[in-house]
Amino acid sequence: MGAGKNKQFIDVKGKPILYYTLKAFSNNEEVDKIIVVCAQGEIEYCQGEIVSKYNFDKVHCITPGGEERRESVYNGLKVIDDCEIVIIHDGARPFVSDKIIRDGINYARIYGACACGVTPKDTVKIKDESGFSVSTPKRESLFLVQTPQSFKFDLIFNCYNKLKNIDDNFTDDTSIIEHFGHKVFLYQGSYSNIKITTPEDLAFAENIIE
Repeated sequence: MGAGKNKQFIDVKGKPILYYTLKAFSNNEEVDKIIVVCAQGEIEYCQGEIVSKYNFDKVHCITPGGEERRESVYNGLKVIDDCEIVIIHDGARPFVSDKIIRDGINYARIYGACACGVTPKDTVKIKDESGFSVSTPKRESLFLVQTPQSFKFDLIFNCYNKLKNIDDNFTDDTSIIEHFGHKVFLYQGSYSNIKITTPEDLAFAENIIE
């Protein structure tokens, strides 16, 4: 992002990106507790400038992350107690709707694991190492996975416990579930449910808020 600070702390329309993310989950009646995972050096700032400042009472704790995504998620899972469904979400994806959150909880109860997402708008090509097109998958069979990704807590926690000696580069939490033979239900997300990654995304985010 080139902003000189973690992208989830960048202000959009006067409030940090993480504010909008926490607000979405705080406002959902089915969400009981929120655990924020962030870098060790950012915990005090996150607590004072976001959680306390905006009175996010559902935030149970802020716990330090790890060097990789999977370590950060595992650190968050380890501080959870007495939980039926856990929802894992990107802090820099602030426009998740209440319906997406509720659908994730419901589908996790039914199937054990689920993730939201959308069908790609563009044609997708598979290319070889030389840069030539090999095939063109049908768009209706493709799915751009977003977060939240929701799970029965025991299922995702047990899978993470088995990961300690596995060195695969898992890019999301559903990949871990699938690695251990479990199916993941995919349901409709939203094209507005963007992960803010580049400066161009900030302009889009301002338009969504407006």
